[in-house]
Amino acid sequence: MHAVVKTRLQLQGELARATPNMVKTYHNVAQAFWVIGRNEGIRGLQKGLGPGYMYQIMLNGTRLGFYEPVKNILYSVFTGHSSDGQKQVIPLNVAAGGLCGMAGAALGSPFFLVKTRMQSASDFAAVGFQHRYKSSLDGLRRIWSEGGVRGLYRGMDAAMMRAGAGSSVQLATYDHFKSFFSTRLAHRGLDGNSMATHFLASMVTGFFVCLVMNPFDVVSTRMYNQKAGANGHGGALYKNPLQCFYKTVTTEGLFSLYKGFLAHYLRLGPHTILMFVFMEQIKALGKRHF
Repeated sequence: MHAVVKTRLQLQGELARATPNMVKTYHNVAQAFWVIGRNEGIRGLQKGLGPGYMYQIMLNGTRLGFYEPVKNILYSVFTGHSSDGQKQVIPLNVAAGGLCGMAGAALGSPFFLVKTRMQSASDFAAVGFQHRYKSSLDGLRRIWSEGGVRGLYRGMDAAMMRAGAGSSVQLATYDHFKSFFSTRLAHRGLDGNSMATHFLASMVTGFFVCLVMNPFDVVSTRMYNQKAGANGHGGALYKNPLQCFYKTVTTEGLFSLYKGFLAHYLRLGPHTILMFVFMEQIKALGKRHF
């Protein structure tokens, strides 16, 4: 639900200079949630749910599954030892997280593309270009017929920047705060295997991830949703993510990169907590039984 609100807020006023008389359909998260629900129903708030799930499976399966192996490889290359049981080297954790995030984003990019376009579509208040897909499969089929493989992976570079930035901060920050809390709060019974430690570390991590990732998220949303160029290649508004950054900031101002921040955090914060708490429990079960 928050993903739909976030997408609409990020696309609203795209490349339009703010004026006192500018009409805005969506003013904030609560009002946008109410407007979408009242005019489009629960189905409007759940648009893009299917491809969204598929994207998360591809992204998180890749970045969480490969993070520890990639981190161990980097530690072995640069320190001569694996990462187990030694002091955390934050730059290596950041690099491992970023690499795994970019790989996951590349694999799941077609699903993120369809998700974004379905969430922006509205018969009540259109924001951004309207693609009008009947379903996820219809969206994938139409994109394939119009642009082939290149069409399916349009905007992948922006998604890789987004996931690379988010994953490098998320995974490295979580490792740092898990170590920090288990050391500072050991006298209260918290250690690296404590669920309370995992909860505290992931709660703090969610805020920092959102802070770093939101500008890339705005750019990614706009790159994915834009109309194809006149020749069928590239986009009608932005040629690449760097141009999208430039045009967005110069037209709408620096704070436009933080459009939809609260909606983004309301989705990402709980997601980060649940992801890491469950991941740690599954890892503990695996160590005990395998």
